[in-house]
Amino acid sequence: MRFPIIAFFLLAAALVAPSAPGAALSSSPTSLTLEIRHLWNGQVVSLPQTSLPLPDGQQIDLTRLAYLISNPVFGKLNADGVPQWLRRDKWQAYVDATDGLARISVDGLPREKYAALQFQVGLDEETNASDPNQYGAGHPLNPANNLHWSWQGGYIFLAAEGRLHRSSGPPAIGFSYHLGNGHNLMNVSLPLEIDLTKIDHATVILDFHIDRIFNGRHPVDILAQTSSHGRQGDPHAERLSENIERAFQVRQTRYRAAPRKTKPRPPALSSKEQFVGTPRPFVIPKGFPIPALPTDYPLTEERVALGKALFNDPLLSRDGSVSCSSCHQPNHGLTDGLQFSVGVDGKEGTRNSMPLANLAWKSSFFWDGRSPSLREQALVPIEDPVEMHDSLDNVTKKIAKSKSYPVLFAKAFGDENITAERLGIAIEQFLLTLTSFDSKFDRAMRGEGKLTEEETRGFELFFTEYEPRRQLYGADCFHCHGGAFFTDHGFHNNGLALAEDFGLEKVTGVEIDRGKFSTPTLRNVALTAPYMHDGRFETLEEVLDHYTDGIKDSPTLAPNLAKHPGSGGIPLSEEDKAAIVAFLKTLSDEQFTQTAATP
Repeated sequence: MRFPIIAFFLLAAALVAPSAPGAALSSSPTSLTLEIRHLWNGQVVSLPQTSLPLPDGQQIDLTRLAYLISNPVFGKLNADGVPQWLRRDKWQAYVDATDGLARISVDGLPREKYAALQFQVGLDEETNASDPNQYGAGHPLNPANNLHWSWQGGYIFLAAEGRLHRSSGPPAIGFSYHLGNGHNLMNVSLPLEIDLTKIDHATVILDFHIDRIFNGRHPVDILAQTSSHGRQGDPHAERLSENIERAFQVRQTRYRAAPRKTKPRPPALSSKEQFVGTPRPFVIPKGFPIPALPTDYPLTEERVALGKALFNDPLLSRDGSVSCSSCHQPNHGLTDGLQFSVGVDGKEGTRNSMPLANLAWKSSFFWDGRSPSLREQALVPIEDPVEMHDSLDNVTKKIAKSKSYPVLFAKAFGDENITAERLGIAIEQFLLTLTSFDSKFDRAMRGEGKLTEEETRGFELFFTEYEPRRQLYGADCFHCHGGAFFTDHGFHNNGLALAEDFGLEKVTGVEIDRGKFSTPTLRNVALTAPYMHDGRFETLEEVLDHYTDGIKDSPTLAPNLAKHPGSGGIPLSEEDKAAIVAFLKTLSDEQFTQTAATP
């Protein structure tokens, strides 16, 4: 089943009418903001953070902390002094410590005095089992937050990842703690003194002492257990959960008069050009998440057609020898089959061409993430001296002189004005339509076919962690390549021997980002050789050899790889590797490669 969408607006954390034993929250002008600060040894921090001290003299780098909170409950005393609980059901919020302070709104509170606050870290059973793809872009439960177990089902309630630096002995070791499943639902209860009887708004500041996750009531021995996935009966997960429940504390409450609410106005549009053309439905299959499509320029048939023409036109390069499609060819999964792409004058670049599929779900582009939008990314190669080596001013002049483009721009934007901005928007619109969802694997998941025994074995290995302590011997691929798109859209150091290209660090200037590159999608991966940002591996077999025994340790190695010390990787047999390669080949989408980007 497929359904079309034209545009989706970002959604805030959803609040619905409550229902619970006792009194229900009533409609009221009062509102409350929960402001969550993240602290280590009493000091506010935002992630990533390095060299955080532990009581035993060791230190950790904390690179990720993300979690879900839900179902807040407020306690008040009635006239007889009997506690009464007011609960907000079907309410969730997503918190990422890399964002610094988290501010979460709870509206519609009655004008009462409250003496307690409770909430859950995690989700109730019904919500945890719900379809994640029903939630719009920006919703706290949209799987873009990378807190969903993808094909396994259910959510990760809290994820904490990083590296432990030992005071003596072998080098640092990674840890990856993912708590999920109903038995790990955490309940936080806090005393609260707040009077909403005479004010319109209050802010409750909560301190989350994240150091207590590791050295709280139950100190965590990271060396003894470097990973946890919250399985039933895992005492390590139980200790972590208890520590987290006790790590929150109410710091203070601030009161203020809320500003008078006015009816929001629609965003101002610079011109009528946004409404020109024929709306183009954006079709995605059932079971895939809703993307955040551009709302300033909704997809139209005319803009997509213009973008496709520009994508395939060498007029965008200085000497007319190179087009976008030169480096993104359908038969290579929209890469070019070369280690380094070749631009004008036969100049080689320094990175491998990236595949162009399912880009509507990405929020940063290039191997180092230096472009925050497709329309910006589309213009960069034009002025790159080793790619098209022209200027935007010259390219727009050349396009304006052509016979066909003024007409195409008029159809797409309402007039013949040709600008760099419109050029980027048109190419962006075309790239957004390059979607790949019809591989052998997809058909098997829809019940329209079956994987072979070897392919099924590869699937199982791909989505199983390597955790000998619990008799699990998978390949642990899904941590970075899980979900519907077989990528977390993140940036990781995957253990390659570093050369002069430091990846994300060049963009952020932060040393902890050294050697991190964008996680590519594995859809159509059998067609996109060679592999890695520098095309160093020619075959999938070589890639798996790297993850088996070729990983190089470094201070920024991804925690999900660094948690396997001493072996240089995850030991896999030749039969295991062959099964994984067989599975990866089922991700090829023949229809996509036959039709995508062709003139």
